[in-house]
Amino acid sequence: MEKEKCQCEEEKCTCGENCECGDNCECTENCNCTEECTCESDCNCTEEDNCGCGGKCNHDKKEKKEKKKKDKHEDKLNEAYNMISELEDKLLREKAELVNYRKRKEEETSRMLMYSNEDLAKSLLPIVDNFERAINMDDENLEDEVSKFLSGFKMIYCNLISTLEKYGVKAIDGANKPFDPTYHQAIMTEKRDGVEPEMVIEVLQKGYLLKDKVIRPAMVKVSE
Repeated sequence: MEKEKCQCEEEKCTCGENCECGDNCECTENCNCTEECTCESDCNCTEEDNCGCGGKCNHDKKEKKEKKKKDKHEDKLNEAYNMISELEDKLLREKAELVNYRKRKEEETSRMLMYSNEDLAKSLLPIVDNFERAINMDDENLEDEVSKFLSGFKMIYCNLISTLEKYGVKAIDGANKPFDPTYHQAIMTEKRDGVEPEMVIEVLQKGYLLKDKVIRPAMVKVSE
């Protein structure tokens, strides 16, 4: 019986007993051997090829590999979407924090500017106190030497008070008012008939406000 001839290249094919090439065929998808192929390696042919590999083709493996690769790409894509979402949330939070920080800084700056004259005002208050003590020495006789001397004090005092008021410094109105620890500092207490308890009956030293801030509470006498 005449042996069938393999159309493979001689250096690549060693088909079987019915092929002149020898043993163990290493055919490729272009092999036209009619005998059953005895390849040991995976076949590289596709479904469209007329392969005689005898069920050793790896079509199923290739499909599984492609599906696995597709699933891996989807996982990476979902991971990227999640990362983008987290970064967007982080950006929004940081943006909100920046807005709040700017508001706080603006409020602090505004408050600092509003009370920038606080130290100067505090340093002038003892001078105001001394002027008031000197003016209180005056009597009803405006023609005596003391009254004439104190008239200059009164002019300076009025100008000083006017300047302080211009910059928001004003005295706390305390007499005959209910005692308020925010504005008053109780130095003495006294029981008086006809006066309700916890009322300011005398201001011993004036208190002052700088705009809406107490820079010195008033020293007062309070009724029992």
